[in-house]
Amino acid sequence: MTASGLRLAFMGSPAFSVPALRALHAAGHEIAAVYAQPPRPAGRGQRETPCPVHQAALELGLPVRTPARVRKDAAEHAAFAALDLDAAVVVAYGLILPKPMLDAPRRGCLNIHASLLPRWRGAAPIHAAVLAGDAETGITIMRMDEGLDTGPMLLREATPIAPRDTTPAVHDRLSEMGARLILRALETDPPATPQPEAGATYAAKLGKEDGRLDWSHPAPALDRRVRAMAPWPGAYTALNGEALRVLEAELTEGAGAPGTVLDAALRIACGDGTALRLLRVQRAGRAAMEAGAFLRGSPVPPGTVLG
Repeated sequence: MTASGLRLAFMGSPAFSVPALRALHAAGHEIAAVYAQPPRPAGRGQRETPCPVHQAALELGLPVRTPARVRKDAAEHAAFAALDLDAAVVVAYGLILPKPMLDAPRRGCLNIHASLLPRWRGAAPIHAAVLAGDAETGITIMRMDEGLDTGPMLLREATPIAPRDTTPAVHDRLSEMGARLILRALETDPPATPQPEAGATYAAKLGKEDGRLDWSHPAPALDRRVRAMAPWPGAYTALNGEALRVLEAELTEGAGAPGTVLDAALRIACGDGTALRLLRVQRAGRAAMEAGAFLRGSPVPPGTVLG
């Protein structure tokens, strides 16, 4: 430990991780290295682009390492051990850490996980909580072990999921909460509590198919899917053989064969005699627009069936 704080490595990649990196730096901890996913092609020109954590680390003047893999790389294990760390902070890094790396820091590798463990272990806990209609979610600070989000817990804090919350809204709250809690965990070094196995659930990595709206499902479930799958993979349906992204919707009254457009307000019949009204949509290659503006340019007659 230095006079100003702990000697740390920070391991993260997406925007969710950036507030924690900035908070640790601002608190005076010595960040010996930042680990992030390698730069990848992005944008129309497919230029090699550093991930958000990489970009933030460069702004802060911190050294960055971007190994493509670490699990079986003995040289990477040795380089990590040579950092002589008090702890490593891991936030959505994207690579599985092997036992030699987990064991190298004196206080272990501490993970900021975006759920109230043991519920929603895995890759997409925020999406899963919104999709399931959970009343709350939160942050768990966990000391990592070799399992999938199974390590002992140091701190947990909950936040409600409001009825109209979207994944981006919950994401931003949890990101800031995680930054605050990791500072407390490092300062107070709380005792570790084993996770109960009862109530453990898993949030698998998402694919494009997870955004598809199955109109045979009840409207409340489809409304949650629209809110949960934003911004990626995004909720979508088929209109006249073309993909139509559904960016915002609301519950409404109506009944009919699932997938049928009920009226000029773009109310869609869903399962169990329920209905969903589409509020904002986007066709492939086009700008997002309110449903009214969309219908003025692309009328959808009542009786049309969405796929």
